[in-house]
Amino acid sequence: MRSRRRRTQAAAPSRRAPVAVDLLFTYGTLMRGFRLHRLLDGRATYLGRGRAAGRLLDLGSYPGAIDDPGSVGAIHGEVYRVTDPALWGTLDSAEGPQYHRREVTVRSEDGRDRAAWIYRYIGPLDRGVPIPGGDYRAHAPARSIYHQPSP
Repeated sequence: MRSRRRRTQAAAPSRRAPVAVDLLFTYGTLMRGFRLHRLLDGRATYLGRGRAAGRLLDLGSYPGAIDDPGSVGAIHGEVYRVTDPALWGTLDSAEGPQYHRREVTVRSEDGRDRAAWIYRYIGPLDRGVPIPGGDYRAHAPARSIYHQPSP
């Protein structure tokens, strides 16, 4: 009786860089000067500004980033290196069930692409109003109502 050997194929290498589990891309109330930024204090280091593909919606007192396949839209925000791994649980809880943490490619101001985590909005889209230019900081309601000046 001939023994059969199972042929195994090596997994094809991924074309995407793995997510650096310590990078976070923020685009709304977690950014500097906004009310939830306090969650990052002492637990994450600001690395600079960046942008990611997608579309930003005004959902009332906060924004939501959504995927927008085929769009050339960009979401403008900030990149942080998370220095306290327990922060991920805090952020997951603060963002709630309508936001899921997902991988995103962020283009830094220096032109480098980095893999990071973003909280994507997955809730109902009927109440969302597109934010022109994808920049929550430049959006009038963010500047006037929800922005807390930095000390």
